[in-house]
Amino acid sequence: MPELPVVFEVGSMIALVAILLADLLIVARRPHVPTLRESGTWVGIYVGLALVFAVLMLVFAGGDPAGEFLAGWLTEYSLSIDNLFVFVIIMARFSVPKKIQQEVLMLGIIIALVLRGIFILVGAQLIENFSWIFYIFGAWLIWTAIQQLRGEDEGEQQDSALVRLLRRRVRITDDFDGMKFRTTQDGVRHFTPLLIVLIAIGTTDLLFALDSIPAIFGITESPFIVFTANVFALMGLRQLYFLLGGLLERLVYLKYGIAVILAFIGVKLVLHALHDNELPFLNGGEHIAWAPEINTWVSLGVIVAAMAVSTLASVIRMRGETPATDDDAVASDPDRADAERARATD
Repeated sequence: MPELPVVFEVGSMIALVAILLADLLIVARRPHVPTLRESGTWVGIYVGLALVFAVLMLVFAGGDPAGEFLAGWLTEYSLSIDNLFVFVIIMARFSVPKKIQQEVLMLGIIIALVLRGIFILVGAQLIENFSWIFYIFGAWLIWTAIQQLRGEDEGEQQDSALVRLLRRRVRITDDFDGMKFRTTQDGVRHFTPLLIVLIAIGTTDLLFALDSIPAIFGITESPFIVFTANVFALMGLRQLYFLLGGLLERLVYLKYGIAVILAFIGVKLVLHALHDNELPFLNGGEHIAWAPEINTWVSLGVIVAAMAVSTLASVIRMRGETPATDDDAVASDPDRADAERARATD
């Protein structure tokens, strides 16, 4: 595990908290639907900040920690795109007004960071005390990759058990009241759907963390690098949501790139566990010398290649799908065809 200067870690956490608070203040003071240009600008800013942070880590901590951060950040960023699909479904399912979607996403991301921070601390303790946990992490990621390829993670998003319980036990209005959690209806205090939406986003992200946190622990064992990579990946997620919009559904090969990343890191974790084996029923509890250690730069190359190839393949397919011509649209719509014939007769 790389040793990072304490001053660098403390200074980084202070800077990240300041950035998050400033972002939250901007969103709260100016609720609106961002334009594509605005969203693209902010995505670029957050990507730039992540790259600057990698350079600072290179200067203050060395090449290995900087490489681990880059690989971890790219992994979390690519896996977080899956979150966007779910966010789109949740926003549509609960009919969240577009004007408050920025604020809802910002609060959801803060909840996700808190939950992931707890998850990372627990994961770090498990790794420190039980090295065999890498076998479980690796097997889980490989199984998740197989499910991704088979499309078992797709389909309509179902309400969690907690959301269903709240619907039965708590008075909740059908309509939103801005960003208020409670409102008065017919003289009676009710919760608004905002409560349900934030719980749905938070719990769904926690389920995604079951994949992403083990994946990044396959790249680095430093809790600081794991957490900062998650922060930088999630900070730009809100703007990416508005930038990509309907394009998400057309990146049809993206799931294969994500599956490759998960499977690769899963295999890497199993090999790492074999190399440092302490299980008494495997090789008498001795390390398995033939198991190779895959270094950070190889991991970084595989991650970049998987995302680049899957995205490029999706773009090529999109360009190959020509939109229907006006004649095709008339032929496929009987009502429109009748109207066209009536106009021609007149």
